[in-house]
Amino acid sequence: MTLDTIVAAETPEGIMLELRPAGLTARCYAFLLDGLIRLAVIYVFELGTLYIGGLGLAANLILLFVLEWLYPVVFELSRRGATPGKRALGLKVIMDNGLPVTPAASLTRNLLRAADFLPFLYGFAVVSMLCRRDFKRLGDLAAATLVVYQPQPAAKIAGGDLTPIAPAVALAPEDQAAVISLAARAPRLTASRLDELAALAAGISGDAGRSGPEVTRRVLGVAQWFLGRR
Repeated sequence: MTLDTIVAAETPEGIMLELRPAGLTARCYAFLLDGLIRLAVIYVFELGTLYIGGLGLAANLILLFVLEWLYPVVFELSRRGATPGKRALGLKVIMDNGLPVTPAASLTRNLLRAADFLPFLYGFAVVSMLCRRDFKRLGDLAAATLVVYQPQPAAKIAGGDLTPIAPAVALAPEDQAAVISLAARAPRLTASRLDELAALAAGISGDAGRSGPEVTRRVLGVAQWFLGRR
């Protein structure tokens, strides 16, 4: 039973981190949002330089260069580690070890977007992301970077302590471990994400096909049962 995609990373201090890589869909939406922002900047700038002839054309070419190659680098090196598009989707760019992205790594991953674009419409990037558990494109592989979801506020489970519930179906030991792992990570997940993951395991509490806070509580109750709290 797979309830989430998690990548473990160890910091230089020996601290183990759990990182959740961003998939193809979220990254595509972030890319489109950033593209719209850049188009809006170009449009406004061109209106302002419409009447200065050749000088305006030169300024527009410089702006195009800056937006294409430096726009993502500047934002990735900021405190948030993300462009506006990524920030809107709750994403950020980090190093493989969980530390903030370095200038060299940010430059590398963004310069290699030219290779990711090949043979057309980011074909190599899409294939690379779909073939890897951490959804890395070629630029990420070369720069040792990772695009992950930002840590979210802890989820709150309403109603106080959970009541242990006997499982509705028999589970193999590895599936029991997956449910227990979900319960252990519950405080670090948003309520919506926790409900989404619990819905995948709803069959163990007799709630197959259902989702919501009550189903989540019942699934976590089954985890308490597996832990021997009966």
